[in-house]
Amino acid sequence: MNPWSDPRWGDALAHLPDYLGNHARVSLAALALGLLVSLPLALLARHRPALRGALLGFASIVQTVPGLALLALFYPLLLALAAVSARWLSFDFSAFGFLPAMLALALYSMLPVLRNTITGLQGIDPAILEAAQAVGMTPRQSLRMVEWPLALPVTMAGIRTAAVWVIGTATLSTPIGQTSLGNYIFAGLQTQNWVFVLFGCAASAVLALIVDQILALIETGARHRSRLRMAMGVIGILVLIAATLMPSLSRTRQSYVVGAKTFTEQYILAALLAQRLQAAGLPATTREGLGSSVIFNALASGDIDVYVDYSGTVWANQMRRIDLKPRAELLTDLKTTLAKQHVTLLGELGFENAYALVMPRARAETLNIRSIADLAARSGEMSIAGDYEIFSRPEWTTLAEAYGLRFRTQRQMQPDFMYAAVAAGEIDVIAGYTSDGLIAKYDLVVLGDPKHAIPPYDAMVLLAPKRENDTALRDALAPLLGGIDIATMREANLRASGSQSAADVARWLWKQIGGKDTAR
Repeated sequence: MNPWSDPRWGDALAHLPDYLGNHARVSLAALALGLLVSLPLALLARHRPALRGALLGFASIVQTVPGLALLALFYPLLLALAAVSARWLSFDFSAFGFLPAMLALALYSMLPVLRNTITGLQGIDPAILEAAQAVGMTPRQSLRMVEWPLALPVTMAGIRTAAVWVIGTATLSTPIGQTSLGNYIFAGLQTQNWVFVLFGCAASAVLALIVDQILALIETGARHRSRLRMAMGVIGILVLIAATLMPSLSRTRQSYVVGAKTFTEQYILAALLAQRLQAAGLPATTREGLGSSVIFNALASGDIDVYVDYSGTVWANQMRRIDLKPRAELLTDLKTTLAKQHVTLLGELGFENAYALVMPRARAETLNIRSIADLAARSGEMSIAGDYEIFSRPEWTTLAEAYGLRFRTQRQMQPDFMYAAVAAGEIDVIAGYTSDGLIAKYDLVVLGDPKHAIPPYDAMVLLAPKRENDTALRDALAPLLGGIDIATMREANLRASGSQSAADVARWLWKQIGGKDTAR
């Protein structure tokens, strides 16, 4: 079979203008901001050892912070600042996506620029500076006509390093709402779409190489006093900026933004919601791969319009409730609490995607383990794996305390990988999801929860405050409510873990629940 005939290549290419354009925009903006801050600071600190040490120390500390953590920290910080600004200054701005990504990446760019600029200026032969002074140059003239031209090649080397760092780290900006080439990587890892993963990595590497070579022209031009090379480099930068702006200028403004978290089911449901809106004549786009807390805050602040969340997740993580209630009572209480925040619970989709402890069926039968209570007696001998957030969620604390679970080892893994790991015996137990089709694929079994320590996780459609009275949106999504059962959702998840794209699976899912039309 020809690998290039895989339809996922066409799907990847279709997303390239949007993902690449957004990636280049945020990278170039962050690099420009980093230069605007770093270069004046480097000039100011070149003759001040204390300031120089403080600046380089701060920039070095920033580099020790993992890129994803730095990007994630900026979102709640800006969200709080936006709330204060709106309240006291009547000035509102979006803390979602571009702004936090640009600021975090600008900080990442500072160290190589600061270090190389200071090194270049300090490395100038003192005799040259004395000669400049001897011919009557002022300090400003000496800097402009002597020091800066001599230091420029070293500074450009730092700028090249910063550019590569920024472009690479920008792939991690997807979870805070910034569309980038990281969308390929996050979506590919979740759905086992290795075409997307390879495409995202390759596109990011090619972009970094192109920018590096353009900057290399300016560097070599400065080093060899070649105005032609410097002009070619500047023209290359201008062409790149123009190329990144054209897709955004030509793209129709999207009225509705559909959010999705970072696992397979969310990609399918986001595609399904977007297709329903488009079929109703409502322009829509998706923001995928968002973190659990980021996505709810983005909805509440109006940065996205609609997404699917789960009752137990919102109850425990957003409402900070640890008390457990029957399903109907919990949903009623949750709807009332959300309404106070002007977040609308439109309705449930009809299935539950609950956290559950999962084991290989054969091993569970051999050990006579049917429920979490049975597992508790053996948990000290066993290892468990879960997704990146389960063990820090209040639901896990409640579950562990209810049954006295104390596992020998506890690991965090990519969700799709942990199913294969437990099936192969590398892990004894996983914290899986009841609607995941991989449970049947690997012949796993969901352990019972006789104490009902795990809350219900009904899939529900949430609307942003500004869409509370949006009749067109409600009408477009109404046919989905109550229409998706657990068996259908499991099959959809299994299809998306194969060779089908989330959009194709969403179209299949619509037909399964009685849909008649094909979304545009």
